[in-house]
Amino acid sequence: MSENAPSPRAGARVRRRLVTALTAATMLGTALAAAEPATASPSSGPTAIVSLGDSYISGEAGRWRGNSLNNSGSRDGSDRAWTGSTYDPTRVYGDTAANGCHRSDSAEVNSATGTGVQTVVNLACSGATTANVFRSASGGQPYKGETPQADRLAAVAASHDVKAIALSVGGNDLGFAAIIEKCAKDYIVWYSYCHDDQQPVVDAKIDTVMAGVAKSIDEIRAVMTTAGYSAGSYRIILQSYPSPIPRGAENRYSESGWSRVSTGGCPFWNKDSDWARDSLVPQLATRLRQVATAKGVEFLDLRDMLQGREVCAKASQLVTSTQSPSATSSEWARWIDSNETQGPVQESMHPNYYGQLGQGRCLTLAYTAAPGGHHTCRNTPGAGTTGMYLTPLS
Repeated sequence: MSENAPSPRAGARVRRRLVTALTAATMLGTALAAAEPATASPSSGPTAIVSLGDSYISGEAGRWRGNSLNNSGSRDGSDRAWTGSTYDPTRVYGDTAANGCHRSDSAEVNSATGTGVQTVVNLACSGATTANVFRSASGGQPYKGETPQADRLAAVAASHDVKAIALSVGGNDLGFAAIIEKCAKDYIVWYSYCHDDQQPVVDAKIDTVMAGVAKSIDEIRAVMTTAGYSAGSYRIILQSYPSPIPRGAENRYSESGWSRVSTGGCPFWNKDSDWARDSLVPQLATRLRQVATAKGVEFLDLRDMLQGREVCAKASQLVTSTQSPSATSSEWARWIDSNETQGPVQESMHPNYYGQLGQGRCLTLAYTAAPGGHHTCRNTPGAGTTGMYLTPLS
């Protein structure tokens, strides 16, 4: 044995100390790991895209394939609720026909085919505001007998692997329906313009509206984080609103007379139409894009989605006994039926069946595009709903 080599007894002591030290280190590592929160992961359930928000994404007006003056039967084939002997809105809206949420079978998320996800879930409700999206714990309010949408999202996030959440909200906070009603009454009753008194109303409300939209995004993220999703494991796509009415020069009916009321269902002065199409809708889109940018979510601009397909647009036409419903020729938005001779008035001025198929195609294109971008979606003149295309926004 070498003169400098340790004795067998000393070597044993060294080995015992080393084993003791390694054991202590292992125990300490285990204790530290136990003290740190475990990293949760999304559910192993089916992949899903979820839609939240208001009527422009819930599927309001999905009952209609264009607009027809025929008040009986199938309304020249435009009424999807016609059974052959009566009208059954549940054929389109399911059990939400009763509470008015009007989640149609053709709603945007249902029409978003080709995304590769296994299922879609529509939690949006016609008439909803941002407060109806917030969690109950954050001041969220139930609506039409349903709990706040973020709370319902929590259940979906726990049972599915949510890949994207499409959000359309803010229009009801702004009073979009009331603005349309005011403009229509100013045309029919008062023979005056609405844009001059409604623009200040919009300007006074819009900051508060956008704060609500921003909080809605925060609420969605809080739900997803609590459910164990990492920031990069899902996408939020905030979208704007399409204009349901054309510019004055693009209206196929004369501004004078009653054809815009009795035939077209678009009772608006040219100046008010131009204001809505080129000021109100773009203003809302611009502000929504700013929120999306500030919150680091994707933005889908739909302001031009119905171009040429709006109610009374020259490039489209009514459905008649000789002109069947068609995605290439019929209007893609529901007209104003103030007398409710064909369904409830709440369907007015919303993308109809064809419009929703178009929106669904836009969502598919946005989802299959590279994550993180802002896009605008438009239709191709003369083409059907498959002719939608995206353009990146710089």
